[in-house]
Amino acid sequence: MPVISTSAVRRTALGAAGAAAAGIGYATLIERNAFVLREATMPVLAPGSPTLRILHISDLHMMPGQQLKQQWLRELDRLEPDLVVNTGDNLSHQKAVPAVVQSLGALLARPGLFVFGSNDYFAPVPKNPLKYFKKDHRRVYGDPLPWKDLRAAFTERGWLDLTHTRRDLEVAGIRIASAGVDDPHLQRDRYDTVAGAPNQLAQLSIGVTHSPEPRVLDRFAEDGYDLVLAGHTHGGQLVVPGYGALVTNCGIDKSRVKGASQWGAHTQLHVSAGIGTSPWAPYRFCCRPEATLLTLVGAPPKRPSADTGHGISTSQAVAR
Repeated sequence: MPVISTSAVRRTALGAAGAAAAGIGYATLIERNAFVLREATMPVLAPGSPTLRILHISDLHMMPGQQLKQQWLRELDRLEPDLVVNTGDNLSHQKAVPAVVQSLGALLARPGLFVFGSNDYFAPVPKNPLKYFKKDHRRVYGDPLPWKDLRAAFTERGWLDLTHTRRDLEVAGIRIASAGVDDPHLQRDRYDTVAGAPNQLAQLSIGVTHSPEPRVLDRFAEDGYDLVLAGHTHGGQLVVPGYGALVTNCGIDKSRVKGASQWGAHTQLHVSAGIGTSPWAPYRFCCRPEATLLTLVGAPPKRPSADTGHGISTSQAVAR
């Protein structure tokens, strides 16, 4: 058996420590501020419908001095979205409301929907990162944040608060039925307040929640919503190449930690990886901070079933 010298062990340990330090430096200083716009096309509208462009933003976790983030957010209005959906966790500081409002700027003049998350209500606090691997860990709440001031700023500019509320609106010629719940991560969701099928006259139905907890997603899907938007996960925040996210910080599986997927038979889900981080965990690795421009298009028409002989799809035949 070969003998490994003490100096070789020391060099290996120093190399590993150097690589770890470099990784932490990259995740903290570079990738955390490497904002990116994602784009996705989702076929959720009726065949032949005009397209609808939704800007999905989430998890700003704003601090007053974060100039790079604020400047990047101001530039998003150039995308000219038809609708903005904000899925919460805007704040990380008592004095961050003006920074959020000024950063969103002209986007607040566009049609918008929003719900709040835990870090709109309570300031983040330091915690053991290993707690994220335990789903039933005890919640620790920081000082209250001025969420009422933020809500007033959003609603005064025309955005619709969907917290336990159903709203119908028309955007770009498309009638939308929408509903939302308060943050499931804090057990504040009361889905029964918005339960039931969305307006049947609507051409699109959207459910909005901060944390994509399965119990809430199931209810939206059972009620027949076309699309559900959520945030909260930060895309895992730390992603291992070749493996993926280590945690989701909620009940969904890691394959859905960010991006588009299907939930149930007919509902599409989009989870934003978010724009910020907690000030107590200021790093991202292989998971850049993001906003997403969703282009909703008409779904392909259903093919008629060859078994019915009457041009009726299998699903339609069963329904009859």
